[in-house]
Amino acid sequence: MKKASHESQSPFSLPTKPLLIVLSGPSGAGKDALLARMKQSGYPLEYITTVTTRTQRAKERDNVDYHFISTGKFQEMIKNNELLEWANVYGNWYGVPRQPVKQALDRGQDIIVKVDTQGAATIKKILPEAVFIFLIPPSMEELVMRLNQRHTESPFDLALRIKTAEAEIKQLPLFDYIVVNKRDEVDLAVSDIKAIITAEKCRVSPRKITL
Repeated sequence: MKKASHESQSPFSLPTKPLLIVLSGPSGAGKDALLARMKQSGYPLEYITTVTTRTQRAKERDNVDYHFISTGKFQEMIKNNELLEWANVYGNWYGVPRQPVKQALDRGQDIIVKVDTQGAATIKKILPEAVFIFLIPPSMEELVMRLNQRHTESPFDLALRIKTAEAEIKQLPLFDYIVVNKRDEVDLAVSDIKAIITAEKCRVSPRKITL
């Protein structure tokens, strides 16, 4: 007699739902570095590229780090409801394209998007079942040092980013998890993100994301 397969007939083999992971945090927290390391590790996530009107920085790649577009094109995308969320940050527009998020969810693929706290608040209203993660450095002093070392902002813009960061940190109750990104230890932060995803996959009542 053929032995029954417990794996195929187990009542505990429940299908998992795709996750939408929303990663946010102040400028200088290391969001881009963390996402780059996750991609390098081959972790199976759909990485949604943000659309922005900001000027492309040195070493940034169009359609990889961001989709760099004109202000006119951005406004057209808003008009056509092509953005899941959008916000004006430091005088530039940023937005998350809707279609690739919907397509990934329909395929059952886990997704991660990077947004500022305004964007996270907007997504929370639209998709409250998303997983919200706040990335921060170990201290405000560390954050200021990182921003200074980037040499990408004028003194005025730098002061504005520091002030904004202080306000953004106060939005922590909006999030489900906090991950500390220590200097030269981005792999630990990546491990924390992966652990959060693993924990979410083990929930008795899975999150249900519908777009």
